[in-house]
Amino acid sequence: MRKNNFYIIKIKQFIIPFILVLFTISLIIFSSTNLSSAKNGLILWANSIVPSLFPFFVATELLTHTNLIYNMGKLLNKFMKPFFNIRGEGCFALIMGIISGYPMGAKISANFRKNNICSKEECERLLSFTNNSGPLFIIGTVGITMFGNSTIGFLLLLTHLLASLTVGFLFRFWKYKTKEKNNLQKYESNKINEITLSNLGGIIGNSITNSINTILLIGGFVVLFSVILNIIKTSNLLNILCNFINPIFNLLNIPTSFSSGFISGIIELTNGLNIICTLPEKKISINIILASFLLGLGGISVLLQVWSVISKTDLSIKPYIIGKILHACFSAFYTFLFLKNFIIFNFDL
Repeated sequence: MRKNNFYIIKIKQFIIPFILVLFTISLIIFSSTNLSSAKNGLILWANSIVPSLFPFFVATELLTHTNLIYNMGKLLNKFMKPFFNIRGEGCFALIMGIISGYPMGAKISANFRKNNICSKEECERLLSFTNNSGPLFIIGTVGITMFGNSTIGFLLLLTHLLASLTVGFLFRFWKYKTKEKNNLQKYESNKINEITLSNLGGIIGNSITNSINTILLIGGFVVLFSVILNIIKTSNLLNILCNFINPIFNLLNIPTSFSSGFISGIIELTNGLNIICTLPEKKISINIILASFLLGLGGISVLLQVWSVISKTDLSIKPYIIGKILHACFSAFYTFLFLKNFIIFNFDL
């Protein structure tokens, strides 16, 4: 028995080095296509992610140096505490996570933990449901650009938000019996870093620096996963993975032509959504439901972005993973209900 445990431990120790060696070899073997994939990832980051996210990163950094969060906390505590079991300050992470998109909710949750604005348990609850896809991406990119229909975009946004709030309500019971330390008084009395005319320049500079670090981190993940997705496609591994989920799709009466886009979306959200949304299908409700699922899930690329953001805190990634799986399922379920029960959302031919 001990020998078996020893071998299992040894195998676990070699898994990550083996994957990294395999990845390095793949970079060399598929170097020609990897180069173009990396360039496409870099273009996507520079043209879409930086303009849409960077200003929000700077704005949220600056807002943390004001008393806005504390005042919002006092105002909305009666709403946040009963519904989500989080003090009122958490509404800032919820609102900014909805407005800005991935990974803003996670970044604010991590900042709250670093600054003792919320307890560890509260920040983990926030992490489970505040890291969402933004309205600009859902309506603009997915709805108008990919589907060519703004109404579909609004439907996806509505179900995405409903699913997020549902997950937040369920996670009010996360570590419910754990005694939480009250850090609110500490945050309220800390005026050292509050923004004034005398320290305005320094705080803006630090906010920009912190935002640049975060946006570069996201850019690195976008480029990396563009290359990984190319390797999976070029090496025919994607087709092998599709064969595993095709029986499940057949059972759910979903055409197997969607399996490639679905797996791509699990790995990297934007690429997968582009495939799912543009597949010609008379029952376009299938495209919409799968797109809703992927938007709720976020994908492995976003997961690793979140993991890197919270890595310098004591927050666990577990509530985020559980929360996103639930978010994906609720999003797809709510989308199905709207498509079936409201004529305005009946897009099938």
